[in-house]
Amino acid sequence: MFLKFTSPVFYGLGTFFALILSFLWIHPVKSNWVEKELNRIYDKAVRDLPNHAPDSLNFPRTLNVNGSLMNTHSGSWTSGFYPGILWQLHDYKNNSKLKEAAEGWGKYLEKEKLDKKTHDLGFKIYCSFGNGYQATKNENYKAIILQAAKTLSSRYNPKVGLIRSWDHHKDVWDFPVIIDNLMNLEMLFRATTWTGDSSYYKIAYSHAFLTMKNHYRPDISCFHVVDYNPNTGAIQKKVTHQGASDASAWARGQAWGLYGYTMIYRETKDPQFLNFAHKIADYIFSHPNMPADLIPYWDFNAPNIPNEERDVSAATILASGLLELAELDKSKAKKYRSYADKILENLQNEKYRTNQSPFFLQHSVGGKPNKVEIDVPIIYADYYYVEALKRKLSYKR
Repeated sequence: MFLKFTSPVFYGLGTFFALILSFLWIHPVKSNWVEKELNRIYDKAVRDLPNHAPDSLNFPRTLNVNGSLMNTHSGSWTSGFYPGILWQLHDYKNNSKLKEAAEGWGKYLEKEKLDKKTHDLGFKIYCSFGNGYQATKNENYKAIILQAAKTLSSRYNPKVGLIRSWDHHKDVWDFPVIIDNLMNLEMLFRATTWTGDSSYYKIAYSHAFLTMKNHYRPDISCFHVVDYNPNTGAIQKKVTHQGASDASAWARGQAWGLYGYTMIYRETKDPQFLNFAHKIADYIFSHPNMPADLIPYWDFNAPNIPNEERDVSAATILASGLLELAELDKSKAKKYRSYADKILENLQNEKYRTNQSPFFLQHSVGGKPNKVEIDVPIIYADYYYVEALKRKLSYKR
């Protein structure tokens, strides 16, 4: 049986489709801005590969004052971020060129797993080989990470209960611990997960707990550096190395804290760390000096706000941490996702983008008091930007 085109059924269907088309015309379907931005970054990273052949002395880091590329050696704390970006983008879209380049950088980076003179093994090894393992499940990468965790554990002082951060400036401090060191704990937690050896977990937990206790002021802003007596564990002083003053809230330090305690809660399920992550977020996003676009000034107490540089690296770390915090605790998820979305959407503004190879974003600050890396692209800003976008894409709503 066939319906005639004059049938009321056809008139009804025609009206229905007309309404749908009318709705789409008035209310167009919003494009997926996250995928669009990830695709832009992915395409740029692939295009930039020929400019950055793996080299032990030329890991991309930032720009010189004259605008030329400033590279660094494998021992630098930032050496793991560029290969980490390549692995993240390879994981996003299976690309043999990205994989080959990441593997090439890894050959020069692997030796750092034995470096006992730094606490930054998590940044160097876990941000690179950790993403490599995530993308490939290569057991050799797991072995490299476990060796790095063992090496990092050698910097733990049981009398202090913390991992020593720096060995330099011995005339200034005896046993310095910086807020950044929270980020290296993830590798230790993972080592316990993979091996069942609880010693890594215990070191990481002790470091996280004492940092929470000693680095933070009553308003939940944090000091950059706390110096301890290595023989007694007593606190000797609380200072800064990259912030505006000893009493200020250095923006990237606040971001490390939010991201760090979110990750620590994920690994420990201890509610005190979750509650503390909430407190840090409340401090940051209720601060009167937080700009409307949520891209922080390099220090919340910088003396010449609003005529101070922004720190895009702090913003990308915050965005990535917020998205995980929203995933781990649904009670404030809507608010945290809103903050993260605003950061990520604003970073797509042309004023924050750069075409300089191999970077994606500009306007970060490394250490203004030391007159280094001021208002430039910095590789770790890009790393956490890619991570945040991937988290935005993958986390279920």
